[in-house]
Amino acid sequence: MTAAPSARSGDSTRSALLAAAADLFTEHGYDRTSVRAIADRAGVNQALLFRYFGSKDALFARVAAERALAVLHDGPPEELLTRLLRSILDGGDGPERDLFGPVVRSAGTSEAAAAVRVELAGAFTEAFAAQATGAADRADAELRAELVLTWLLGLSLVQPLLPGGAVGRADPDTVLDHVTRAARTLLEAPGLSR
Repeated sequence: MTAAPSARSGDSTRSALLAAAADLFTEHGYDRTSVRAIADRAGVNQALLFRYFGSKDALFARVAAERALAVLHDGPPEELLTRLLRSILDGGDGPERDLFGPVVRSAGTSEAAAAVRVELAGAFTEAFAAQATGAADRADAELRAELVLTWLLGLSLVQPLLPGGAVGRADPDTVLDHVTRAARTLLEAPGLSR
């Protein structure tokens, strides 16, 4: 009977660390957020951060993944493209706009961050592949889905890096219309015969 409270305690500790990290990374950025500050905000010993996540970098990747997965699951599948684009285009100047960047920038620094990248790629590819009604087969659906995801990943990375560029200056609705039209064509148009 003691295993259940312990599991709940572990889950609540993990959740507290995620929430504290999300708040502090948003408020101060990755570099100015310390492990000690995260642990203090969560009300736990900093050793627990390493126990549950392995490193600050892995925690950062997990926080970014949770935000991306919330966009994935926060509505009907047929509205995913619009939700994702809105999160990228309308996120303001803060980290909400940079939906995938944190996970990509943590590349190569931890096994946990690599696992998060695989998790997100798989989840979003699967979601878009299910919408690839023009695909000839499963492999074609996955290819189309990954191409859409690659484009969205690039858009997510360009937004914070080039805020004064054409995409950054454009009305978000105009960008959304262009990207949606092109992505829908890619997902829904019949394949070319070879």
